[in-house]
Amino acid sequence: MNASEFRRRGKEMVDYVADYMEGIEKRQVYPDVEPGYLRPLIPASAPQEPDTFEDIINDVEKIIMPGVTHWHSPYFYAYFPTASSYPSILADMLSGAIGCVGFSWAASPACTELETVMMDWLGKMLKLPEEFLAGNVGEGGGVIQGSASEATLVALLAARTKVIHRLQATSPGLTTGAIMEKLVAYSSDQAHSSVERAGLIGGVKLKSIPSDSKFAMRSSALKEVLEKDKAAGLIPFFVVATLGTTSCCSFDNLLEVGPICNQENIWLHIDAAYAGSSFICPEFRPLLNGVEFADSFNFNPHKWLLVNFDCSAMWVKKRTDLTGAFKLDPLYLKHSHQDSGLITDYRHWQLPLGRRFRSLKMWFVFRMYGVKGLQAYIRKHVQLSHEFESLVRQDPRFEICAAVTLGLVCFRLKGSNQLNEALLESINNAKKIHLVPCHLRDNFVLRFAICSRTVESAHIHFAWDHIREKASELLKANTKGK
Repeated sequence: MNASEFRRRGKEMVDYVADYMEGIEKRQVYPDVEPGYLRPLIPASAPQEPDTFEDIINDVEKIIMPGVTHWHSPYFYAYFPTASSYPSILADMLSGAIGCVGFSWAASPACTELETVMMDWLGKMLKLPEEFLAGNVGEGGGVIQGSASEATLVALLAARTKVIHRLQATSPGLTTGAIMEKLVAYSSDQAHSSVERAGLIGGVKLKSIPSDSKFAMRSSALKEVLEKDKAAGLIPFFVVATLGTTSCCSFDNLLEVGPICNQENIWLHIDAAYAGSSFICPEFRPLLNGVEFADSFNFNPHKWLLVNFDCSAMWVKKRTDLTGAFKLDPLYLKHSHQDSGLITDYRHWQLPLGRRFRSLKMWFVFRMYGVKGLQAYIRKHVQLSHEFESLVRQDPRFEICAAVTLGLVCFRLKGSNQLNEALLESINNAKKIHLVPCHLRDNFVLRFAICSRTVESAHIHFAWDHIREKASELLKANTKGK
């Protein structure tokens, strides 16, 4: 494909993407295919001779699209949103074209420097404390990770290295192995499974702190476990506080938990993967109060801030906490400016060496929407979630299971878990909308998350009518069965 054909095919692809986005509402939100559907539809080996672009595009519709779950459909209410916007897609195209692998400043100065500035822009939008911003001479700063899971692991590994160095400095005879077997990390019992996974990868114990009636981690429960562990000779070193839990969007109490972590010299990491985007709105910023106690903070613009996956924003108060854990400088990666004190080499802030030019997406989106446009987008989703909550509350057969703060509504039919499992199965089998469940204590609960950029009130009402219809069918069948 030469430049001339690329120009032509590129325009065709932009049209295809625009048609897909504009027509996504007409596509079935969840596919009909069974596991293994794709292999029989394509050859067992790559072609010896080139295929035509037309054949490839035709096969996208015949082979790929039938197996796609359409996350950006206004009938997709599962998990959490995955961001998408035209400015971000265009920036992704440019990133792919530039194709730099930005592991160091010298590998592509613009890639590094734009990321530093965009993370400061975003930090100021969130009103983060100055310590988290790079500025011109700051000790902290931001980095784009691939996901919140990656950010949690990076923070845990950095905290592990920091505590080992600290203990060995005061007790030189202590081996790394002797310290490692006593290290303990903590999170709420509502924390994402990736926190537990970080503990497994990091080779440290992770303990769950029982949450309160509002599914939040509180200081009293954390203190109790910390005191027992210290009395047993263990070394508490890392706490993950979640703002906007996956199950029900609950919020750990930072103003209680934060001071304890500071007093005990425990690294506090905040995981706000979904909810963090909302903190750009003044009315939701109080949910972040207590961030000043944290050592690291992360959320995903690729969930709810119109920046396409992947783009997970992580800040640290002291960049040396990360570089102290991950810094290696083989000769082939060194460059003449690395010791100037004026630049960042992001390879020392992350697990992979290479990285894409992801800050372009942030730059395009922030400039083309503006802070006010992004705030309006968040507020619209929150308003729609409260509209759905109101519809649920009007039907006495249903109950709301957790506070509705942002764009997630947890609800269920009054009755057994089996009844609600059957309801979810009926809804998803119909494939008109798509939902996923969670467990809150012993209850099987349906989650309704506002996800699509194009969702409107009419879609919410359609979804609720469909849910009520399936509930009526199920309850009627159950009555007949008795």
